[in-house]
Amino acid sequence: MSIRLLPPTLVNRIAAGEVVERPASAVKELVENALDAGAKRIDVVLAEGGQSLISVSDDGVGMDPDELALAVERHATSKLPDDDLVRIRFLGFRGEALPSIGSVARLTLTSRKRGAESAWSLTVAGGEKGAAQPAAHPPGTRVEVRDLFFATPARLKFLKAPRTETTHAIEVIERLAMAHPEISFSLSDGARRSLDLPARTGDNARLGRLAQVVGREFEANALALDAERDGIRLTGWAGLPTYNRATAAQQYLFVNGRPVRDRLVIGAVRGAYQDVLARDRHPVVALFLELDPDQVDVNVHPAKAEVRFRDSGLVRGLIVGAIRHALAAAGHRASSTLTGDALGALGRSPLPAATPYRPSSSWSPPPRPSAAALSAGRAAQAPFGNGGFPGLAESIPGLSLPPSAPSGEAGLPPAEAPSAAQPDYPLGAARAQLHDTYIVAETASGLVIVDQHAAHERLVFERMKQALADGGVARQGLLLPEVVELGEAAAARLVERAEELAALGLALEPFGPGAVVVREVPALLGEASDIAGLVRDLADELAEWGATTALSERLLDICATLACHGSVRAGRRLSLPEMNALLRQMEATPLSGQCNHGRPTHVVLGLSDIEKLFGRR
Repeated sequence: MSIRLLPPTLVNRIAAGEVVERPASAVKELVENALDAGAKRIDVVLAEGGQSLISVSDDGVGMDPDELALAVERHATSKLPDDDLVRIRFLGFRGEALPSIGSVARLTLTSRKRGAESAWSLTVAGGEKGAAQPAAHPPGTRVEVRDLFFATPARLKFLKAPRTETTHAIEVIERLAMAHPEISFSLSDGARRSLDLPARTGDNARLGRLAQVVGREFEANALALDAERDGIRLTGWAGLPTYNRATAAQQYLFVNGRPVRDRLVIGAVRGAYQDVLARDRHPVVALFLELDPDQVDVNVHPAKAEVRFRDSGLVRGLIVGAIRHALAAAGHRASSTLTGDALGALGRSPLPAATPYRPSSSWSPPPRPSAAALSAGRAAQAPFGNGGFPGLAESIPGLSLPPSAPSGEAGLPPAEAPSAAQPDYPLGAARAQLHDTYIVAETASGLVIVDQHAAHERLVFERMKQALADGGVARQGLLLPEVVELGEAAAARLVERAEELAALGLALEPFGPGAVVVREVPALLGEASDIAGLVRDLADELAEWGATTALSERLLDICATLACHGSVRAGRRLSLPEMNALLRQMEATPLSGQCNHGRPTHVVLGLSDIEKLFGRR
């Protein structure tokens, strides 16, 4: 078999297979060309999902007849003025998009250069180029692609339904629009607009554009990022942990204005949210990296969807550090969407059927109970217990549990009257405990409902991380060592890691076949910890991680497991001072808006929201 050169039309079709995967791929290339041409408005029209028509119009610099003829030749571009493939400053630079599209479709270019008296048009059909002809068109360029893949019919069977293809095109335009808020974008089918993003200006233009695309909720639940290290600058917004999604689809990365997908960045984002988000949930982020073009290679993928950083470790560290710093600065803040979810749940709750009142002539009021009976009944159903969990109030500087107050009239505990001098705490003052699980606090503008287990779990976790950073976790010996039966394999895994676990405050030894004895536990866990459950969970996690994974690599996971078993449980009665101590420590602890698994620790209900529930406004 002899070696031969392929005909140009076939070469272009092969290139089209790499560049034009579906209509959205063509839309991406054409819109990027419009952006490189300095357009301030870009309008896209799709018919049948782009299969029968793709039209992209812009008000950019335009082209003259000679430039039109060159634009449809392979490897002809205006975007490499110095022939330097290292310092690339444009979105498109390969010079393959237009000839590749023209080889598999009917392509028509109509353009008028700024300041020119007339426009010109040129057609390419199946790779056959026509001559430039005079045309009528305002300054700018319009590219029409008709009958996509008519020259390669085998590709048509891989296209999805028109609505699906339109959705992919919308995603492409939205990503480009996020990076260029000063430009207006629209997408229609010729009659109805599916996307309309007017240009935005001002200091918050980029956040406003993100809100247009991702949703208004993102604007209210996003933390601003601005960090720089060794010439690399990171800006953007990271969503609160309690504002999350089931997939990573709403994680956006832009490198020098170019939308890309990069596994390094996805891993960095996951690492930054590691101890505040469940493993099956994903944060919403929009990250904009700006760095010298010679520090990043954008030429590693035909569609320019991936990049390669010269110093990937520096980029990863910058992203992780900036997001973690923003999350820590957010303190106890939680997603504002929780309020809407709570109100929606209240609105959907079915009310019990009312029993009609039928007065009876033999009815008489019951006798008034005595003071002693009231006191006994109240003591049996007291919402506040007298016990506490060790180390909670004492861990807050200047705060201690006051002595028990004297009983009020008829043995009832006196209500804590609000005082004008009482400070207006962000999480309010505790008023009650519901179902021995939820703390209800009153603020100046509404109510706060706190999940006591989730909140204390975060507090213990943060204190444990701090203790590790300070040199080690303090241990306390058990008065009666606890024997835990596990099975021989699980017990052997724990014994093999006994030295590493001891560094984390958990001291255990083998105790016969299939059992271990626990002699010391981290002091932060107190007496409330479920030692047997903790040991079993650690054994399961060791089995999942495997023998080759050092516990130091999973340090935060171990701390989260320890904190979960050491925190105050649902069903534990708390005194009023204990509840207030928990609230004050939440206000002083970073990341306390969610537990270690990403669940919210509290929900805020504004007074106006409550009034709406009762029809008062």
